[in-house]
Amino acid sequence: MFVALFLAMMGYLVYFNAVQSKDIINSPYNVRLDSMADRVVRGKILDKGGNVLAETKVADDGTETRVYPYGELYAHVVGYDSKGKSGLESAENFNLLTSNAFFMEKLVKEIREEKNIGDNVITTLDTNVQKAAYDALGNYKGAVVVMEASTGKILAMVSKPDFDPNMIPTDWEEISTSEESVLLNRATQGAYAPGSVFKLVTALSYIRENADYENYSYVCEGEITHEETTIHCANERVHGSENLIDSFAYSCNSSFSNMGLTLDLAKYRNTAEDLLFNSKLPSVLPYSQSKFQLTKESGTSEVMMTAMGQGKTQVSPYHMALISAAVANGGILMEPYLVDEIVNYTGTSVEKNMPDKYATLMSSEEAAQLKEYMAAVVEYGTATSLGGESYTVAGKTGTAEYSSDKEKAHSWFTGFTNVENPELVISVVVESADNSGMSAVSVAKKVLNAYYY
Repeated sequence: MFVALFLAMMGYLVYFNAVQSKDIINSPYNVRLDSMADRVVRGKILDKGGNVLAETKVADDGTETRVYPYGELYAHVVGYDSKGKSGLESAENFNLLTSNAFFMEKLVKEIREEKNIGDNVITTLDTNVQKAAYDALGNYKGAVVVMEASTGKILAMVSKPDFDPNMIPTDWEEISTSEESVLLNRATQGAYAPGSVFKLVTALSYIRENADYENYSYVCEGEITHEETTIHCANERVHGSENLIDSFAYSCNSSFSNMGLTLDLAKYRNTAEDLLFNSKLPSVLPYSQSKFQLTKESGTSEVMMTAMGQGKTQVSPYHMALISAAVANGGILMEPYLVDEIVNYTGTSVEKNMPDKYATLMSSEEAAQLKEYMAAVVEYGTATSLGGESYTVAGKTGTAEYSSDKEKAHSWFTGFTNVENPELVISVVVESADNSGMSAVSVAKKVLNAYYY
C-alpha cells in the first residue's frame, strides 16, 4: 500500500509538472510569478517578421520598464504587463519568465545574483496586416480578425476603441473606468447580434434537413407575415422568385424567415452547436461564448427573427472567423494559434507550434455548398464591391439592428480569399455603421488590398 501511494504521488507530480504547471503559474493568483520576475528579465514578444511588439528595457540602475513600440496598434492582442496582465502578456507569461539560456550562463548569473534573460515569443501576427486592419477601422468601434484557413495562424486581431499599453502604469484609473470599455477585446469578447452572417447557420441547417434543398423556391414580396409577426427585407426590397443560393446572395430576410419556420428546432440547435455555439471556443485569449437560444418552446416570432440573424443570438467576430475558416477548409477547423515559436534570447528554438486540426464542423460536401453560396454573394449579391480584384473572395454580409427604432445597426462581413484554394479568412464588425457609408465590406477590402497589393 505504501509503495502504491508513493508511486501515485510521484505520478501526479510528473503529470503536474508536464501538464498543469503552466496553467497554474499563469494564474494571476499565483504569487510564484513574482519570484520568477525577481530572477528573470521578461522576454520579448515579436511579430512573424521579428518586429518587437513588447520588450523590457533595463536602466543602468536596474529599473525595468515594459515597452510597447507599436502603442495602440497591438493593445488588445499583445496586452499589457502591469496592473494585472492581458492578451499574450498573460497567456505566455510562463514562457516570457522562463529562461532557456545555456545552463552554464544561467548558473554563473545566479551565482552573481544577476537576472537571466527570459525567452522570446514569436507570434503569427503580421504587422502589415494588423496596421491595415487598424487603419481601415478608423475611428469606428469594432473589430477585425484575419487568419489563415489552412493553418489556423492568426495574422491580425484589432479591436477599437483602444488604449496605449505604455500608459497603463500611469493612466490606469482613466483607462480602466472608460465608458467606452477600451480594455474589452471586441474581437474575442464582443457579443453581437450576428445579423445576416448567421444565415450561414440557417442555410446549413436547411441543407441538412432537406435532401431536395436545391429545389427550394420562394417568392419574396419585400416582407413576410406569419401569426402577426412581420419581417421586412432590407430597404423593403422585393426580390421576387428565388432559390436557396439567390436567397443567400441577396440576403433575403423574408426567405430565411420562411426557411426558419420549416426547421426542426432541435436539429437547428444541433447545427448551431456543431458550429460551436453554446460551447467553448479554441482560444488562448478570454472570449465570450456565443449563444443560440431557440428551444422547442420558442415562439414563431423568435424563430423568424433568429433565422435571419436577429433575435437573442449573439456571436463574436472571432467565432464568425472560425466558421468561415471551416467552410474554406472543407469543413475542418484548424486549431487557431497566435504563437509560432518560443526561442531563447539568442534565437535558439525552444518550442515550435505546428498546424493541428481542432474539429470537423461540417462535411466536405456541406462546406462546398456553403462556399458556392458565399461566392455568389460577391459575384452578384450584397458584396459585389469585393469583386474585380486579382484575388477572389467568398463571404457573407450582415446588418445587425441593435436599437428599438431599427435605425441603428452594426455592419458585418465574414469570408475568405482565393475561393478555389482558400488563403485568408477575414471577419469584420463595425459598430453603429448606420447610414454613414462605412461598412464591414469596405474595411475588409482595404485589409485584403493591403495584403495582396
